[in-house]
Amino acid sequence: MKTLLLVCCLVSLPALIIAEEQKAGIGPKTKKHKAPKFKEEDNVLVLTGSNFSRALKENKYLLVKFYVALSAPSQTVKEEFSIAAGQLKREKSEVKLGQVDITQEKNLGKEFKIQDFPTFKLFINGDRKQPIDCKGVRTGAAFVTWINRRIGHSFVLLNTTEQYESFIQSDTVSVVGFFKDLNSNLIQHFTEAAKDVSEFPFGFVSNEDILSYVGITGNMVAIHKKEKPVRYLLSEEEIKSKLDLIRSIRIYIMDVVTEYNLETSVTIFDAPVNNHILLFTSKTSENFNPIYESFESAALEFRGQIIFILVDTDETRNGRLFEYFRITEVDTPAIRILNITSDTKYRMPADDVTFENVRSFCQSYLDGKAKLQTNSEEIPSDWDKHPVKVLVGKNFNKVAFNKSNDAFVMFYAPWNKESQELLPVWEELGKRYMNNTNVTIAKIDCTANDIQLIVLDRYPYVRFFPAGSDNRSVRYTGDKTITAFTEFLENELRSSNTKEEDSSETSSDDDAKKIKEEL
Repeated sequence: MKTLLLVCCLVSLPALIIAEEQKAGIGPKTKKHKAPKFKEEDNVLVLTGSNFSRALKENKYLLVKFYVALSAPSQTVKEEFSIAAGQLKREKSEVKLGQVDITQEKNLGKEFKIQDFPTFKLFINGDRKQPIDCKGVRTGAAFVTWINRRIGHSFVLLNTTEQYESFIQSDTVSVVGFFKDLNSNLIQHFTEAAKDVSEFPFGFVSNEDILSYVGITGNMVAIHKKEKPVRYLLSEEEIKSKLDLIRSIRIYIMDVVTEYNLETSVTIFDAPVNNHILLFTSKTSENFNPIYESFESAALEFRGQIIFILVDTDETRNGRLFEYFRITEVDTPAIRILNITSDTKYRMPADDVTFENVRSFCQSYLDGKAKLQTNSEEIPSDWDKHPVKVLVGKNFNKVAFNKSNDAFVMFYAPWNKESQELLPVWEELGKRYMNNTNVTIAKIDCTANDIQLIVLDRYPYVRFFPAGSDNRSVRYTGDKTITAFTEFLENELRSSNTKEEDSSETSSDDDAKKIKEEL
């Protein structure tokens, strides 16, 4: 026993000596493992499932872009996001910018419920449960402004008339809050809106000299447009929340009628109004002035309910818009209403663009009485002679909602690059299943055929239509490869077969009940 104790002491003694030496600062030091540096692309951290938690822990403020590499919107904003990251880095800001490729990091996409690309979220103090959405920001400067307003002051305090005059001339659009009562709820709505709307400067006025100078006697918010003498005033009664104020700002920064182009398209689609009415006409035509005046007069009456847009048919860059609405030269002037949520289109029933006709059309639409625009190409004589069947508006329902056959349908736009790249893959899929009598592989040109199917996906998109359903479809969200399509289709076909076997064992009454529940 004594020998065993002696051995134990001799074994443990060196470890005790080393520990004491390390405490005293002498002797060998234990090497600490250093975490690998984050990979960066143009000053933006590349985040993955394995390093995301560490990035949140090491950065007090982290603005993350969730994107799909091949999507056009993601590509458009990529450079601007990098510009913002570079500026923040030069300023030695404690804010870092990161990016997550959803095609590679699907679990992160599911965790944060990413539906649109790109999506931006600001994480503060490592809190991954309640990130702040960053919406409507497109430029590098706007990203920096949005961040600074989130972590600092969201507005400029104006104390003299000189400061006020200088402020409203400092930018294309400026927003000023006038406050007689500093206990007003409007102040909270104003400061919160200033954090979210980063494109324009916000000024705060409670100084009596300025209030007297501008002639304002109550709590109000003014929207100034530098190039126009008009000032839009919003009273406290009109603004019940932050969203009310943001909605009003987005509407009133636009002209009564906005001409469509690359610059204004962002403003148009950022506006919180889903109803758009478009006038297609030539600005050089003899009748342009009376047509435009009628359109503008109607716009004043429906402001805030419908966005009025002018599309110049002489502008060749508007070609895709003509294709989407199927507008030709012989159709103009033409008026269409588009609901951007449901992607439904309406054609004005009258040919003449007069104030009365436009007004009647708008009111009919808002009342739910306007008729949907439904068009279809003619059914090709050989539509079903090839591995991929060709669908149009006239035969879509017959194939997609077939009683005995499943259908796997690709919806595409001929001018869309991704659609063009996917068509050969779809043809290969059609050949694989050309001898399968239980499923139809098909495609439909959405720009030439209107179908009664609400779809919020971008071109190209794919849907599976199970046999025997009048309105049910399964959205395909996987990779656009022949392997992925085949795997998805086989799973759906097995599911359909299982349901058929189960249904054969039930009574017809039970079947009817099931179908009603599914619908």
